[in-house]
Amino acid sequence: MTETLLQLKDLTVKYRLPGKGTLTAVNEVSLNLESSQVLGLVGESGCGKSTLARAICGLEAIHSGSILFEGAPVRRLGMRTRPRDLLRIQMVFQNPYASLNPRRTVGAQIADGLRINPQSTSWSVAGLLEEVELSSDVANRFPHQFSGGQRQRIAIARAIATGPSLLIGDEPIASLDASLQAKVAGLMRRLALESGASMLFITHDLAVVRTIADEVAVMNRGEIVERGPVERVWGQPENPYTQRLLAAIPAVDGLGKLPGLVDA
Repeated sequence: MTETLLQLKDLTVKYRLPGKGTLTAVNEVSLNLESSQVLGLVGESGCGKSTLARAICGLEAIHSGSILFEGAPVRRLGMRTRPRDLLRIQMVFQNPYASLNPRRTVGAQIADGLRINPQSTSWSVAGLLEEVELSSDVANRFPHQFSGGQRQRIAIARAIATGPSLLIGDEPIASLDASLQAKVAGLMRRLALESGASMLFITHDLAVVRTIADEVAVMNRGEIVERGPVERVWGQPENPYTQRLLAAIPAVDGLGKLPGLVDA
């Protein structure tokens, strides 16, 4: 029997806009994530995906509803140190240039993760670098000495080093070249499942989600409008918004045409 790792119930996040009232970024979202499951969360930019991810990590205050991680409530961190049990939630951010400390070597930053991992003996800095397809002898280099794709792989290695129960990818492939996107997404799935973690993979790219996720949840204007197994949602989408997203995926027809466009 699978266990529920993460449970969101009627989660609402609002922002106060000076002189303009409030903006509801996440509106009464209920969502479960089981152990050893990969869930893709998709939707257009501005639909609330990243806000949802930040709330799960305790980086955003919630207006109402609840977040339970391994049965315990997740509360906003503020200025206090992250509780040790919440270190089991790790996020790989969209921008690898900002997520790594420029003043410390990449090896030292991966080692930070290993120090809080209760099963750190199963990993090493060299081993993690090799897992993300980097040579172990780059451990003494600094982030600025790597390309964007290499930095993102280092960020993944650092997150996995902590031994997370939940790995969140917040648009982790958006800033990468198209040739690297599927490779990095697949790498995240493999390392998460091999380490015993579940993964919430957030993206606007349905095509990538189809290759790495077990289920997909579709978000529109702060709400989950559809969820189901990837192949069912892909082949028989029920919600009109999901249907429009799928119809907007460019067809590889060699003609350079996009869906919805007709010849003048």
